[in-house]
Amino acid sequence: MSLHPYLFFTGTCREAMGRYQEILGGDLEIMTVADMPPGAEPPPGPPNPDLVIHAALTFGAGDLLMASDDPTGDGSGVTGVAVHLGLADEDEARRVFEALADGGEVQMPLDETFWSPLFGACVDRFGVAWMVDVEAS
Repeated sequence: MSLHPYLFFTGTCREAMGRYQEILGGDLEIMTVADMPPGAEPPPGPPNPDLVIHAALTFGAGDLLMASDDPTGDGSGVTGVAVHLGLADEDEARRVFEALADGGEVQMPLDETFWSPLFGACVDRFGVAWMVDVEAS
């Protein structure tokens, strides 16, 4: 079994996934409407060849973050969900947290908690909620 987050954006998928690749490293694959084979059914909404219909960022030890642009374009976002990143190194956790929070909003500053040497929560500039922590030894 595998479980991987799939994020939806409203026209910012390429930018967001590129930013996540800058922060997390890895290999990014992006497929747009223009990449669809002839005769394939395009997503609903106005025609847009640059609309991302699937993006996959593979990084770390088999981690996978997937996303696409929401063809409905309603931009409502998801509430009550956060993407969690557990890191082994405190310096790496600080770097990742600061990069994700840049241009976004820190909900809980990265700090020691009773369950983790470092834990923090933020919403990035793309509206995605993140929790970053260092795994307790």
